[in-house]
Amino acid sequence: MRILHVNKFLYRRGGAESYMLDLAALQRKAGHEVEFFAMAHPDNLPARFAHWFPPQVELEPPPPSLAGRLHGAGRVLWSTSARRGIAAAAEDFAPDVVHLHNVYHQLSPSILEPLRRLGIPAVMTLHDYKLACPSYQFLDHGVPCQACLDGGVRQAVRRRCKGGSLSASALCATESWLHRRTGAYGPVARFVCPSQFLAGRMARAGVFPDRLRWVRHFIELDALVPKAEPGGDVVFAGRLGPEKGVDTLIAAIGRLDGAILRVAGEGPEGERLRALADDLAPGRVVFCGRLGKADTLALVRSAGAVAVPSRWYENQPMIVLEAMALGVPVVASDMGGLPELVDPETTGLLVPPDDPEALATALARLVDHPEWALGLGRQARAEVAWSHCPQRHLERLDDIYREAGAPLEVRV
Repeated sequence: MRILHVNKFLYRRGGAESYMLDLAALQRKAGHEVEFFAMAHPDNLPARFAHWFPPQVELEPPPPSLAGRLHGAGRVLWSTSARRGIAAAAEDFAPDVVHLHNVYHQLSPSILEPLRRLGIPAVMTLHDYKLACPSYQFLDHGVPCQACLDGGVRQAVRRRCKGGSLSASALCATESWLHRRTGAYGPVARFVCPSQFLAGRMARAGVFPDRLRWVRHFIELDALVPKAEPGGDVVFAGRLGPEKGVDTLIAAIGRLDGAILRVAGEGPEGERLRALADDLAPGRVVFCGRLGKADTLALVRSAGAVAVPSRWYENQPMIVLEAMALGVPVVASDMGGLPELVDPETTGLLVPPDDPEALATALARLVDHPEWALGLGRQARAEVAWSHCPQRHLERLDDIYREAGAPLEVRV
């Protein structure tokens, strides 16, 4: 089968990109022919169709000039360069199915019209809540919010939930309203939901409920040697954004005498978090910057615990699966899709979000009892080996591709 993966970035920027690249490698190993389409970016991996990628546009922070902001707004609503580029790539590659990931803003749903015209089925993995929430995250000024589910996208403008900006919130709401009104995502035959929580929110929002399919992410255990010795520092790996709750984690570390936190990742909160660490846990928070996959996995494997203190409804973050596969217990916020992954007292611990005292107490249990923590990690690895099997994931996706209209036989 020929599969064209589409995402606005083509490098390991976050969980969506990591999942897409790992899935593509798995599909190639299974005998499929796989290519990519994305936005032009200096960090992109080499790609066969890179010459057809639409030009790079940065939306956060917004361009300083009015012309730049207007150009960015136009790309968000409808990208003619992305539409032309994917039409050329699809005609050249002739994929049996196109698998979309995060295409909002920089690519836009304009890319779907050429696929519909060419009769190429499209499937989309939902990595966040964008189709139900204009600002992606069901957050209103850092507080969980699902107002748009029942009150419509105008809630985003009324609450100014996109960074507190009226103009940015209005653009996001306009984008969502226009794409819903025009049925822009109508050509997507199936929507893959990695968590039951996300699937439930999409159905409640009326996002093509009959096309939603729950498929857990996968993790390959063969290349991941599990942790063998007890002990280690607390590790966080992910984007340094306000929704990730790293400030809560730093406050928790400040309550634990002698505990060390290692933070892998970059993001808009980096400078503030470094200052907070100097204040609350001086000398005990190490910022490692953005690491490659191998270095991130090595860091996680060395950990005594991995913390996922998110204050938003996480979908199914890959860092949780990677930690579990490496035999490291996870302490996570009890919200969104995280409780579907972490079984309290069996594979890890769950705590209320935004509660540094509760998080400190949970981390202390693992740090102070390393043998128990190692036992939780071993059970976590056994759990993901069964429930997140790569072969089962591939088979489920192949079924969905065929539901969407891809051919039954593998083309040679």
